[in-house]
Amino acid sequence: MAALVELKGINKRFGGVLALRAVDFTLEAGEVHALLGENGAGKSTLMRVLGGEVASESGEILLDGQAVRIAGPRQASERGIAIIHQEMALAPDLSVAENIFLAEMPAAIAWPALRRRARELIARLGFAIDPAAIVGELSVAHRQVVEIAKALSRNARIIVFDEPTAVLAVRDAERLLGIIDTLRGSGVGIVYISHRLDEVFRIADRMTIMKDGARVGTVRPSEASIDAVIRMMVGRPLSTLFGERGERQVGEEVLRVENLSDGKRVRGVGFTVRAGEIVGLGGLVGAGRTEVARMIFGADHKHSGTVTIRGVATHIRKPKDAVRNGIALVPEDRKGQGVVLDLPIRVNATMARLGPLTNLAGFIKRRRERETATRLGSDLRIRMSGIDAPVGSLSGGNQQKVVLAKWFLTEADLVILDEPTRGVDVGAKAEIYTLVHSMAAAGRAVIVISSEHLELFGLCDRVLVMSEGELRGELQPGDYSEENLLSLAIRGEAERMVH
Repeated sequence: MAALVELKGINKRFGGVLALRAVDFTLEAGEVHALLGENGAGKSTLMRVLGGEVASESGEILLDGQAVRIAGPRQASERGIAIIHQEMALAPDLSVAENIFLAEMPAAIAWPALRRRARELIARLGFAIDPAAIVGELSVAHRQVVEIAKALSRNARIIVFDEPTAVLAVRDAERLLGIIDTLRGSGVGIVYISHRLDEVFRIADRMTIMKDGARVGTVRPSEASIDAVIRMMVGRPLSTLFGERGERQVGEEVLRVENLSDGKRVRGVGFTVRAGEIVGLGGLVGAGRTEVARMIFGADHKHSGTVTIRGVATHIRKPKDAVRNGIALVPEDRKGQGVVLDLPIRVNATMARLGPLTNLAGFIKRRRERETATRLGSDLRIRMSGIDAPVGSLSGGNQQKVVLAKWFLTEADLVILDEPTRGVDVGAKAEIYTLVHSMAAAGRAVIVISSEHLELFGLCDRVLVMSEGELRGELQPGDYSEENLLSLAIRGEAERMVH
């Protein structure tokens, strides 16, 4: 029996760069086939060829064994192919029902029938979302459900998920994996692109690994370990990915937080971090970790509590106060809060400390700015065409390095990193981890907030676990395990449900 999809010898060149090199890929009906690789490996380009967004220069596409030509996204949709990108293509001001049936909206709309069909599609996915609700007012998880319902409304037989859980809370990610399992059971072929290898090993029937535009190999989860897959992706094993720890001296106390509360989401949080120490903040999404970081940084108002830096009680009411007190925050929302995407790299990398770059009249010394940005780019190994390129032109990992460069320049005593490698490929993660170690080696106190437990265990000297806005305990390296972390994180929720 012919495969649902077969891509044979696909080649694609962008300018002088060969983005795809004779790539072969097959997808069976009722299969979840993961597509893995670093950013730039060619995964998304290959799926854009399948989705009709770009044309290959050679090779062929077969659907059910028949060679086809897909001239654009509309033709792909007509052939039952749907691509659900990480940046969802929904109209935020329209209703759920309107978004689902936007491509087939008649001139005269029978609203009750339209909403009934939308409700039935959403119910098939196990959700009860109001078809009349405005999409822009939905949670990210519910918007993703609308995207999937839209694909099902067009009788999609092939659905490509590109980083579907990158911005989802743990429970929402679990529900999405359940939806994908249901789709597989109904005969839909799923291509699953993700950097979260633990998810991939749970959900995938097969995994194809790409590197530098070529297919490295295809394996089943039962045939390979995570370590082996990472070696195929980046050429080195998992044990080397957390960077060189080197010798670090843990010095005096840099941060002391006592009885920190905001009156609702965070209650009575207290902990310390010393110079040269990397402390993790773990727990489920929504546990209050980001809120703690933002209160320390002055981005959110605290109801009570004290923040002491190097033995001196601070009065931080806004981020400018935090920067003056030697505190840096790399935020969870890199694109929305960490960088200005349309501005050049040189501006983004230097904006947190303009004093040394300005003259007496307050004007920027352009030569000094360029020298500083060039040095930071070299030190942090930012891959860019030049410092005048907009940050939006960079990959996710290199955008994150620009955010780090900004705070490197301030020479802060305390650096808080909120989800520092979200949406970043394995190779770029290793480089970011090395930078984190270098911060600690330079005597800075570092806090890492992460939903990836393996990241916390590989990077941190100890891990504090939060649940329901409170600190529930601390794990030392000898106690690091998924079970121990989750038992602390879930215990708080279980207690809340009992009461």
